[in-house]
Amino acid sequence: MTNATPSASILYGELDEELLAEQTAALQKAGYLTQPVLGRRGVLDALKSGNFELVVLGASLTRNDRHHLPYMAKKTNPTIRVLVLHTDGSRHPYVDAHTDTGSGTDELLRQLATLQPKAAAARAGR
Repeated sequence: MTNATPSASILYGELDEELLAEQTAALQKAGYLTQPVLGRRGVLDALKSGNFELVVLGASLTRNDRHHLPYMAKKTNPTIRVLVLHTDGSRHPYVDAHTDTGSGTDELLRQLATLQPKAAAARAGR
């Protein structure tokens, strides 16, 4: 899938438990340190208690959650990078990257690979 040398910690949120488990397994198989959380409340609670460099908001989260949670992530940590899945090309000022509907795991991993150097640069600037 990818030759990533993951060093960033990822918070991954979905509303569907099966999809969460499937995507988390794929990210971990690719070598990413991933904390899976279920739903909007899970994402918000994890943001308060954890120190993440990347946040992935999954396709099964509501459109409203995928719109508002990037702001909440940046409010918690301005250097955090946010990737939103299945946005159909819409752009949000607090989103660093997105995938379109129908994109698979390969596109998710490609986007994470592009965000990882930015997360490392933000980490170095702290």
